[in-house]
Order: sequence, then structure tokens, then C-alpha cells
Amino acid sequence: MDFGFLNKYYMLFLIGAKNTILIAFFVVLFGVIIGVILALMKLSKNKLFNILASAYIEFIRGTPILVQLFIVFFGLPKFPGILGDHMEYIAGIIALSINSGAYVAEIIRAGIQAVDKGQMEAARSLGIPRGMAMRFVIIPQAFKNILPALGNEFITVIKESSIVSVIGINELMYNTQTVQSNSFRPFEPLMIVAVMYFILTFTLSKVLGKVERGMRARD
Repeated sequence: MDFGFLNKYYMLFLIGAKNTILIAFFVVLFGVIIGVILALMKLSKNKLFNILASAYIEFIRGTPILVQLFIVFFGLPKFPGILGDHMEYIAGIIALSINSGAYVAEIIRAGIQAVDKGQMEAARSLGIPRGMAMRFVIIPQAFKNILPALGNEFITVIKESSIVSVIGINELMYNTQTVQSNSFRPFEPLMIVAVMYFILTFTLSKVLGKVERGMRARD
């Protein structure tokens, strides 16, 4: 095994890692927003909201993420001068966020339903509107309960972000393939990228574990 190519190409790995982290950050952010909205729609007494949320979740969870990525990438309208060179990044973030949101929605829905119904009844008895009670009483408790499951989803997002390399985003996997082509070393770059993905996911896992323990200590 020869890792001599690192002297020349190490910046590609670092740039790829930076882009992977940025993509994962935005995907997690938008995925949680989409997930909360879908979860509330699915728990709504409005049948139309319930049907729309259920259809969205079932469709997204029932189709490959690669197909969703291509649908967004080729179907997203082009706006010259507005999106420009960032078209691939926007398409990748949208596709991954749409996918993650469907899974996060089910996690959040289960978390909300796990909160004791007496919490909502107590809030309503104090004159707090249902929407406000859901926002300030139920959802915060639900998030504490589902933090481990959300953490697993966030880790999955980091690993699944490698799929956006197929549309030309120079994240970690795409840059690894570039190094493979330029260095004529197919195996060693994969070993490096595997270690880098492990460091990212392991670090995130430890951070989330610390946050979870902190929340339990405050309780």
C-alpha cells in the first residue's frame, strides 16, 4: 500500500469533508423542519392534511433515494444568473432533505404520541391554545424522547450524502474518485475516505450522546 499521493491530493479530501459537513448540516436542518410539519399534518384531525402527509411519507420511503435525486436534479427549473454554479448543491440538498424529512416525520410522530396525553389536557385546562401547547409543551418533551433516533438519522444523512457525487458535487466521495483517477491508486483513497467518514459519524455520535446525557441530568 502506498499513500504517497496524499502529499499532492490531501486538500481534495479536506475540501470534500468540508462540503460533506455543509451539505449534511443543511439537510438535517431542512429535514427536521419538513419532518415536524409532516408529523403535525399526520396527527392533525384534518383528513386532507393526514392523507397528504401519509402519501408523501409512503412515496418517499418507497422509492430509492437515487431516483429522487435524479428527479430533483433534472426536474428543478434552471434560473440563469440566480442559481448558477450552485445548481448541483441546491438539487442535492433539496433531494436529501425531502428524503430525510419523510423518515424524521415518522420519528417525531412516534415521539409526540409517546408523550402522556395528560400533558396536553393539563395545558388546555390552563387556557393554553392547542397550537401553543403543542409547540411549547408537547414537542420539547417529544424531542428529548426521540433524540437517539434523530441522532441515528443525522448519522445516516452524513453517510448518504455520498450519493450526491453522481451529480457532480465535489463532496468527500466525489473528490475521492478524483484522487483515484489522478493517482491511479483505486484502493488507498477508499481507505482514507472510510476513515474520514468514520471520524465524522463517530464524533457526531459522541456529541449527541453528551447532549442526551445532559438533558437527562437536567430532568
